[in-house]
Amino acid sequence: MSFDIEISKVNVQYSSTKALDHIDLRLQYGKIYGLLGRNGAGKTTLLSILGSFMEPTSGTVRLGGRQIFEQREVMQHVIFVYDADYKEETEKVQDMLEAVEHYRPHFDREYADYLAERFKLPLQKKMKELSKGQQSAVNITMGLASRSPVTIFDEAYLGMDAPSRDIFYRELLEDHAQHPRTIILSTHHVSEVEHLFEEVIMLHEGRLLIHAPIDQLLERGAAVTGAAQDVDSFVKEMKVLHTEQLGGTKQAMVFGNLGEAQRQAAKQAGLELGIVSLQQLFIHMTEEENVNEVR
Repeated sequence: MSFDIEISKVNVQYSSTKALDHIDLRLQYGKIYGLLGRNGAGKTTLLSILGSFMEPTSGTVRLGGRQIFEQREVMQHVIFVYDADYKEETEKVQDMLEAVEHYRPHFDREYADYLAERFKLPLQKKMKELSKGQQSAVNITMGLASRSPVTIFDEAYLGMDAPSRDIFYRELLEDHAQHPRTIILSTHHVSEVEHLFEEVIMLHEGRLLIHAPIDQLLERGAAVTGAAQDVDSFVKEMKVLHTEQLGGTKQAMVFGNLGEAQRQAAKQAGLELGIVSLQQLFIHMTEEENVNEVR
């Protein structure tokens, strides 16, 4: 069975609100995707559809050419890990892992035990007795150890401290290298995880803003710094996402394809061209005044 994902003309309507608006995406199997968007952008709605938690109002979602929603033989290959509320959950950590093992054919119990040890999880404790960070570590353990061909993490590490998040990032990369699958990681902690992404999907108000390999996306962003007048002259025909000025020195963040001739012109004008982080691009590309021009 192929595990490529095809999302075609997907719309989701909640009463008068359109949560997703004509989404078209093709996700190639075996890559790590970063899903970015401000609150209300439609990220969790999209992931809920992929996880078969809900059906789109219209459009199709296929895994390996087969419909996902309510198709058990397809959904056993997908796991959706999200920030769950366990305050009433009496199941023990051990029982939670066994339940995932029962329903996910690719689950690796030995790896799950290794992760539980790495995260120092008390296997005989009830989920409701764990701290928020420990509950998130259980979610991460279930997701990684499932080794599902499509593994989705939606803000799954909330409450985890920095060392635990670092373990998660390291294990994700190392295990993905040994056991490739499609991983979709939705996050607001962009600066921490951008090194994990192979491709970036950015949503804004339910619409697809951009989908691109991360290296190509970052190459399109540049920070132009120099004398204010020279910076203004250089960027006047470019898409400027953001500017900052201190005295006579100005920096403009631009988005587009800078050719070699432009780079040479910047150098001759005494301007510095710096790199822009994914977090900076995300923040400024999703500002309302920039959205239409980015599209």
